[in-house]
Amino acid sequence: MKWHRQQGQSGRITVPSYPYSWPYDGELVPRKTALLVIDMQNDFCGRGGYVERMGYDPHLTARTIDPIRRLLEVVRSIPEFTVVFTREGHRPDLSDLPDNKRWRSRRAGAEIGSVGPSGRILVRDEPGWRIVTELTPLPDEIVVDKPGKGGFFATDLDLILRSRGITHLILTGITTDVGVHTTMREANDRGYECLILEDCTGATDVSNHVAALKMATMQGGVFGAVSSSDKLIGTLLRLHLHNSN
Repeated sequence: MKWHRQQGQSGRITVPSYPYSWPYDGELVPRKTALLVIDMQNDFCGRGGYVERMGYDPHLTARTIDPIRRLLEVVRSIPEFTVVFTREGHRPDLSDLPDNKRWRSRRAGAEIGSVGPSGRILVRDEPGWRIVTELTPLPDEIVVDKPGKGGFFATDLDLILRSRGITHLILTGITTDVGVHTTMREANDRGYECLILEDCTGATDVSNHVAALKMATMQGGVFGAVSSSDKLIGTLLRLHLHNSN
């Protein structure tokens, strides 16, 4: 993988990424950018949650917690940078749960709405539905609740972003091949410029994670670009230095 490290137009600061230096328009502007932290919930990366009940190793998704936490510390120190969390979950009466989704979860051994070690699986206000404590949102940060896999379906995410003048999205969270990829595709169709961070995303299967990242970068970046938290943090620190001079 060849990382593009050049600065943007007229020396403006961009993020080293693949297959092009992000963003496409040549400048990272905090007030136009949002960090999305997608579905970092106990059900997806905690013991006894949805992922583990289906028979997958939660360490493959939980490994994203520390990189996201470090990135959040930097992003939260930058004025005008928006942070948005999403949570997947359903109403307690399951009135927003499609029959086929419930059927599939039952076949996988973790029926949505059934009781497990972390409460009712993927049901709002249950322990498993909550965001992991290491990444607890601050009081002024946005949390979007969604019934589906994508962040834009049946939510007000698009309205929130557009009302803030946000055009660029940095995607983190889980899972790379489902919630993150769906959200990235939805965002791309709406004209948002997307960057996905490889170490801040994870899947229940390593090959699916790798494939999802590759899919994003095909055709010159059909859905956006791929980078890492270290590269983004380095760029943000350079940006802070640049703005301080």
